[in-house]
Amino acid sequence: MRSRLAMVLAAALAAVSVSIVVSRLTPAGSAPRPAAVATLSPSPASYLGVYEPAALRSYAQILEFGRAAGREPDLAGYFSGWPEQFKIAFARTARAHGAAVLVQLDPTDASIAGIAAGAYDDYLRSFADAVARFGYPVVIGFGHEMNATWYPWGYGHVPASTFVAAWRHLVAVFRRQGAGNVTWLWTIQADEPGTGPIRSWWPGPQYVTWVGIDGYYYRPEDTFAGVFAATISRVRSFTSKPILLSETAVGPEAGQSAKIHDLFRGMAADRTLGLVWFDISQHDGIYHQDWRIEDSPAAQYAFEQGVREYLRAAGQEHIG
Repeated sequence: MRSRLAMVLAAALAAVSVSIVVSRLTPAGSAPRPAAVATLSPSPASYLGVYEPAALRSYAQILEFGRAAGREPDLAGYFSGWPEQFKIAFARTARAHGAAVLVQLDPTDASIAGIAAGAYDDYLRSFADAVARFGYPVVIGFGHEMNATWYPWGYGHVPASTFVAAWRHLVAVFRRQGAGNVTWLWTIQADEPGTGPIRSWWPGPQYVTWVGIDGYYYRPEDTFAGVFAATISRVRSFTSKPILLSETAVGPEAGQSAKIHDLFRGMAADRTLGLVWFDISQHDGIYHQDWRIEDSPAAQYAFEQGVREYLRAAGQEHIG
């Protein structure tokens, strides 16, 4: 979403100091590795996730959010700049607290056409190897909100067909490396004026496990029906894949405490998997509000009520 643009730019600057060339221990032409298989349950209304700004440095913020929500998150999210490696220590910490990691791979400094052509395969194989070694479920998205205009890999910047080719190539690389523990999250922006036709970016059901939809309540008139319903309907017109509200929040300007109930009720009524809350404090206009529930007792109470009323027990994973 727009609120993440500053975060993406900061990650891009940090990534400049990281070498793009990642060494490989096995030749590129090696046979596919035995898969590390681990999957997540697709049970509706069962996942609570969160993004916290300092989660990679300390899990304390996620634990604080869990206390405020009345339940520890099942999905611990972070945004991974290009070409950062998989944060396996964070994944192990999340695992110890009963959560799977949700990684959004942001190709900010990469060529999408280059990804599709294999120019970054050394990096992708290294990342995939680490995910496979971890062995437990990992949710991975790539180039999220590609149907919107605000990211360099998105609508108006990169042809949809090129993005689709890159997505398919990335999934194929991970599968060849034996990373069968990945839940592939195809993440779109909820339809709004200026976004492109979502089906143009659809890579096909064999390349997607779940569909993610990002959307926020910015203004008093925003409701679940207005933010998410039309996009959910469009997605279900071409796929039956489970849907996760993959990045969302209700801002104070929208009537946070009152509208949180509407978000949870809509999430459950439309039989989505659950939601991932953007629990970050921002103070820069309508698109950069203080999204944290911990900063408002009324919002915290409404959120805890929503969790208790509309979320089931966490989905079970299968590892084999």
